[in-house]
Amino acid sequence: MKAVVQRVARAEVRVDGKTVGRCGLGLLVLVAAHRWDTPEQAAKMADRLWGLRIFSDGDGKINVALRDLPPSDLPKVLAVSNFTVYGDTAKNRRPSFTDSAPYERGKELFDCLVQELRRLGCWVETGEFGAHMEVEAVCDGPVTVIVEVPPSSPAPEAAGPVTANAERRQTDG
Repeated sequence: MKAVVQRVARAEVRVDGKTVGRCGLGLLVLVAAHRWDTPEQAAKMADRLWGLRIFSDGDGKINVALRDLPPSDLPKVLAVSNFTVYGDTAKNRRPSFTDSAPYERGKELFDCLVQELRRLGCWVETGEFGAHMEVEAVCDGPVTVIVEVPPSSPAPEAAGPVTANAERRQTDG
């Protein structure tokens, strides 16, 4: 899984003009599942987000995790599914999304991430999976990081036959 994580003073997401999710001081997480991800990657991503030391301490140093923030009347995370986070523009001007999980698998893994964050004690709201969304954020800092949990290696039968080009792509990093 890969996420673009922004520290925000507040954020909200709308579908058809209606607010469907929001958060106060916390994180806006634009997240995508890789085609080879499993629920294990979703759980690891949740743990990383919950423990990510991205907030300032009393000395102004970025040293405080989401889990260490004081209680709030608003959710601490707004999680928005965004398969385009895996967009690859290395070879073209039009992004390729071949590394993104298919729709159903992506939804399943996004739901796993949200459930795991909640299990850890995080108040989370979300956008609407697969919908066209308007996301509005008031960034705090700004502080933006990319958080990635590498995908599982594909099962040999899932990867298909290995060709010379496939071997080269795998070794190019």
